[in-house]
Amino acid sequence: MLGPSGQILPMPGWQPRNTARARTLRRAATPAERVLWQHLSASRQGAKFSRQMPVGPFFADFLCRSLKLVVECDGESHDARPEADARRDAWMQREGYTVLRFLNEDVLQDTEAVITTIRSEVDRLKKERQ
Repeated sequence: MLGPSGQILPMPGWQPRNTARARTLRRAATPAERVLWQHLSASRQGAKFSRQMPVGPFFADFLCRSLKLVVECDGESHDARPEADARRDAWMQREGYTVLRFLNEDVLQDTEAVITTIRSEVDRLKKERQ
């Protein structure tokens, strides 16, 4: 889209990504996030996931855009602010996202169960969208 003097204008509603913040979050990934990423990267669960992606005013630990599926790893910092997580999840659900939350300790101690849950949700959402 070009402006009156020929300069390129952003599309209406377009928001630039905060890539610096996303990069910082990826570098500071918890051990649980690193383990989970090994299972979600390269479409290993039947859907493409990205790490630390902006979703509205928030960042999702893992996001499958095509299915609008958000996967969150929660550590001790989430214990202190459950109401903030509830508001965030409610906002995402209003926007059509499905949110799965897992405790870091569950990801580390029972990775297969976590991956099975994610894969089941991916399969369910794929069927729903057919």
